Amino acid sequence: MDGKQEKKGEETMRAGDRGMSLVCLEEPRSPIAEAYRTLRTNLQFAGFEQDLKSLLITSADPGEGKTTTVTNLAVVMAQTGKRVLVIDADLRRPALHFRFPVTNLRGLSEVLSGERPFAEVIQRVDQENIHVMTSGTLPPNPSELLHTGQMRELLLSVRTHYDVILLDAPPILPVTDAQILARHADGVLLVVRSGKVLVNHVKKAQGLLQHAGANLVGTLLNHKRMTTKSYYYD
Repeated sequence: MDGKQEKKGEETMRAGDRGMSLVCLEEPRSPIAEAYRTLRTNLQFAGFEQDLKSLLITSADPGEGKTTTVTNLAVVMAQTGKRVLVIDADLRRPALHFRFPVTNLRGLSEVLSGERPFAEVIQRVDQENIHVMTSGTLPPNPSELLHTGQMRELLLSVRTHYDVILLDAPPILPVTDAQILARHADGVLLVVRSGKVLVNHVKKAQGLLQHAGANLVGTLLNHKRMTTKSYYYD
């Protein structure tokens, strides 16, 4: 792939990001929004509000819906009055700033490199109770940057200011970043796109998370086709 093709592909992906909606805001009575509220309830039963304050969301492969899950989960958690911080920890192909949207001039990479304190890069969004830390400048060495003690220090610092911390991480199989981040989070949610990802990829991703010492709290099956008969209310 030459430079022009690569750039065109990137522009296409970014346009797709902008087209993704926060369905829990725009269609709050939809079955999809209800599914996110069910996810919120299940996480609450799993102790997310007590011992599991920071949750890493990742997937085996790219394109399985982890960023969509992060943003909509943030919305439904904020709707219960929780103060939510969403961190874009994907320092390779960040998308969070397209979803809410906010600027991405400064963010996580500036905090981890010691250029900015976290309070200077956290941004407010239109939705009440949600704050966002974007990726910031894409570094040449994302894995090494995430591996520093600064990431752990950051999560320890922000947990005193927020009820819920959601981290949008890169997919596990292509790069090692999510395994590094998983050790810093209280829990990990693995997003699996129905009909797309291979079963052995899911099993390999689970194995890598276990090897990293992650606390895998659940797996979310995304893009599962459902019939209208599956729902009691219209």
